[in-house]
Amino acid sequence: MADGRAMADGRAMTRIVRRPGAFVCGIDAAMDVIGGKWKVLILWALNEKTCRFGELRRAVPGVTEKVLSSHLKELEDDGIVHREVYAEVPPRVEYSLTPLGLSLNAALEPLGAWGRDHIYRSAEEPGAEAAAEPVAGPGRR
Repeated sequence: MADGRAMADGRAMTRIVRRPGAFVCGIDAAMDVIGGKWKVLILWALNEKTCRFGELRRAVPGVTEKVLSSHLKELEDDGIVHREVYAEVPPRVEYSLTPLGLSLNAALEPLGAWGRDHIYRSAEEPGAEAAAEPVAGPGRR
């Protein structure tokens, strides 16, 4: 199902809207929006402050201009990121989170906390070695 809308600068925007039944679960729906290596890092950087493209590029080391531009457009199409174009010379564009983007970052906070705990877990902590070893499951010894 396509939804044709006009953007502020007059360009037509076509967004593919997936039906709720197209997802297996809520995690599947969320991963459709945030999937990939860079999107969560872009969201986290925008959670700190409104950024211009160059600021985002510096805040997310390793991302290429092409990938950053593509991900920002996808996040904008999904209603997560707002792109504000200022009629100035030279042109200025700023990116910020929408209320939906802020709610997504709030949902990602527990995942970030889990990651911090996992990274900083001490090797001397009881059970740390056992947790690092693969768990034997069906067909594994």
